[in-house]
Amino acid sequence: MKMLIGGEWSEGSSGEWIEVDNPATGEIIDRVPNASVEDVRRAVDIANDARKTAEETPAYKRASLLQRVATLLQERSDTFARLISAEAGKPIRDAEIEVRRAIGVFVIAAEESKRLYGEVLPTDAYEYPAKSETRFAFSVREPIGVVVAIAPFNFPLNLMSHKVAPALAGGNVVIAKPTSETPLSAIKLGELITEAGCPPGVFNVVTGPGSTVGTELIENPKTNYITFTGSTAAGLQIAGKAARLGKKLTLEMGGMDPFIILDDADLNLAADAALRGCFSYAGQVCIASKRFLVIDSVADNFSKMLTERVSKLKVGNPLDRTTDIGPVINSEAVKRIHKIVIDAKGDGAQILIGGTPLTQGEFAKGSYYAPTVLDNVRPESSVAQDEPFAPLAPILRTRSYDEAIEIANSTIYGLQASIFTRNVGRALKLARRIRAGAVLIDDPTNIRWDNMPFGGVKKSGMGREGVRYAIHEMTESKLISVNLANF
Repeated sequence: MKMLIGGEWSEGSSGEWIEVDNPATGEIIDRVPNASVEDVRRAVDIANDARKTAEETPAYKRASLLQRVATLLQERSDTFARLISAEAGKPIRDAEIEVRRAIGVFVIAAEESKRLYGEVLPTDAYEYPAKSETRFAFSVREPIGVVVAIAPFNFPLNLMSHKVAPALAGGNVVIAKPTSETPLSAIKLGELITEAGCPPGVFNVVTGPGSTVGTELIENPKTNYITFTGSTAAGLQIAGKAARLGKKLTLEMGGMDPFIILDDADLNLAADAALRGCFSYAGQVCIASKRFLVIDSVADNFSKMLTERVSKLKVGNPLDRTTDIGPVINSEAVKRIHKIVIDAKGDGAQILIGGTPLTQGEFAKGSYYAPTVLDNVRPESSVAQDEPFAPLAPILRTRSYDEAIEIANSTIYGLQASIFTRNVGRALKLARRIRAGAVLIDDPTNIRWDNMPFGGVKKSGMGREGVRYAIHEMTESKLISVNLANF
C-alpha cells in the first residue's frame, strides 16, 4: 500500500519500506512506505494549501461527505474487518464490532457538523464597556487548520476515525499518521474518503516512525493541532514539543483502570464483567480493566470465579469465529508481558492460571500469551503500577473501601474506573473520590460511548474525545461584536 498525499498515491522518496506482519502467523501481509522528512513536508505544504477549500466548504457538504464515507464503509465492512484482524491480530468478531463503531463515528460526525454553532451573548448584562446595551455580540466556531492525527495499533480504524471524522466535520484538513504496526486500515480509509469525494489535500496519510515522521508533523510550523492516542511516555514527549510551539493538542494516553469489587457486589455479575473488561483483545485496550481491587471477605470467591471463566477462553486464530483471544501485537510484547508476570511472582503474587508464552503447535509462529490471573498482588508491583497492555488480571486484596480508593488513586493514571456493589448510594459517593475521567458502576471499565466525553486525568490524558467534544477541541471560538449605535 502507498501513502495518500494531495489526492495521489505515493511510494515516497526514501525508497524504503516498512513490512507489516500478521501477529497471529508472523507472515508479512503488506508493506508501506517509510516516508522521508521531505515527504512529510510536502504533505504538510499540500494540506496547508487545501485549508481554504476545507474552510469554505459549507456544513451540508461536509455532512454529505462524511455520510458517504459511512455508507462506503458499511458496504466494505467485511473487507475492513478482515484487514483489522490480519494486521492487528484482533479476533474477527471484535474486528467486526470495530468497523461498526467506525461507521457510527462518521454518521455522528455528519450530524454534528450541522450543529457547529456559537451563541448570542447578552452584552446588556455588563456595565463595562460603557453603553454595552447598544452592542450585539455573538460567537462563532472556526476551523483550527491542519490537524495531525496520530493513532495506535489496537483500534487502527475506529480510533483513527475518532480523530479524522470530527476534524473534517469542523472544516479542517487532516494528515493521518497510523502506527507502523497497523497502518493498512488507515490507508484503506483514505481510499474511501477519496472515493467519497474529498477534495485533494484535505485528507492525507503518511507512514513511518514517530521519531522522524511524527516529529516533523508535530514541529512543522504549518501544522496547527495534534490529536494523539498512545503511550503516556510518547504523549508527554509530544506535549512538550507542542507546548514549546504554542500548538493545541488532545492526548489520550495510558491507564491503569481499577475495577473495584465491594463486599456486597453480585460476584457473578462482577466476574462476567471482569472477563470482558480485562481480556477483550488480549487486554490491549487503554480502558481495559487492569487492577481488580477486591474486599478481602469476597476475594477468595471472586478469584475462583474469574479463574474458572478464564479457563474456558479459547485462544487461537483470529479468523476463527470461535476464538476469544488472539495474539498480542508482536514478539517483543510477549517478552515484556512475561517479565511483568515473573516480577509479580517475585513480589509474592500467585499465578492462578496462565503465566506463560504460548509457543507450541498452532501458536509456534505467532505472538501469543496465555490469559493469566494473578492473586495477592502487591500494590507497588509493576503489574499494578505500569500499564501492561496484556491479557493479565492482577487481583489486589483490600481491607476496606477507603483502602480500595487509596490504591485506585495510587498510580500516575486516571482514565476510567469501575465499582461493583448493590448499594448505588455508596457507589456514587466512592465514584466522587476516584480520580478518573469516567467511573462506571456495575459495568467494566472498557465501555465508551462515541459521542460522549472521553479522556483521562493526571497522566492519562489532556482534552476530550467523543465526536461532539472533539469537534469543539478542533475548532476555535471567535467573538464578533457590532455597535448598533453607529448604524
